[in-house]
Amino acid sequence: MEACEYREVWNKGKLVGQKAPLKPKDIWAIRIHLQGAGNVRDLAMFNLAIDSKLRGCDLVSLRVRDVTQGGQVLSRAMVVQSKTQRPVQFELTEPTRTAVEQWIEKAGLAPEEFLFPSRLRDSPHVSTRQYARIVKHWVTSAGLDPAAYGTPSMRRTKATLIYKRTKNLRAVQLLLGHSKLESTVRYLGIEVDDALEISEQIEI
Repeated sequence: MEACEYREVWNKGKLVGQKAPLKPKDIWAIRIHLQGAGNVRDLAMFNLAIDSKLRGCDLVSLRVRDVTQGGQVLSRAMVVQSKTQRPVQFELTEPTRTAVEQWIEKAGLAPEEFLFPSRLRDSPHVSTRQYARIVKHWVTSAGLDPAAYGTPSMRRTKATLIYKRTKNLRAVQLLLGHSKLESTVRYLGIEVDDALEISEQIEI
C-alpha cells in the first residue's frame, strides 16, 4: 500500500471552534461600507445571508425565482436545504427586499437564473469558496479578525440574536431547519450559565 503523503494539520495556527456571530454594530458597519462602495451585489448577498440564516451552499445556489414572484421580491421564502433535504422558511426584511430588488434589476436577472451568478466561467454561480472570500472582505471592512469569523457567522448571527432576546429555542430550531433541538443547543453554544440566567428570571 502506498504511504500517505504528509500534510500539515489543517488548523495549525488557526483559531479552532465555532465562528462567532456578528454583533448589531458589526452588521451596520458592513452595510454602511457596502453602501458607500456602491456594491449592490454584495449588499444584497450580505442582507440575504443574515435574514435567511442559510448555509453558504444554499445561499449561493439560490435562484431569482426562489425569492421573487411576479417580479416582486417576497417577504417570506422557502427552500429545500441541500444538506438535510428539509424545507426551511425565512423572512426577507424591507432593507433586504430593497437590496435584492436593486441587484436583480442591475444584473438583469431572469427568474430561472441564479441570484448570484459567478464571474468565473467554470461555475454557474458564486461558489462556496468565493463566498468565503467575500465574507472575509466584509469582516475585514468592519475591522474584525477574519480568523474569528466566517461563512457560519452569517448563518449564526440572526439566530443568536433571536435566542438572546426571546430564549425560544424551538423557534430558532425551526428557523435553522434543524431536525433535533439538541443540534440547535450545540449550534448556539448554550451553556449552563445561559440556563441558570433563564432560571433566575423566573419567580415562583
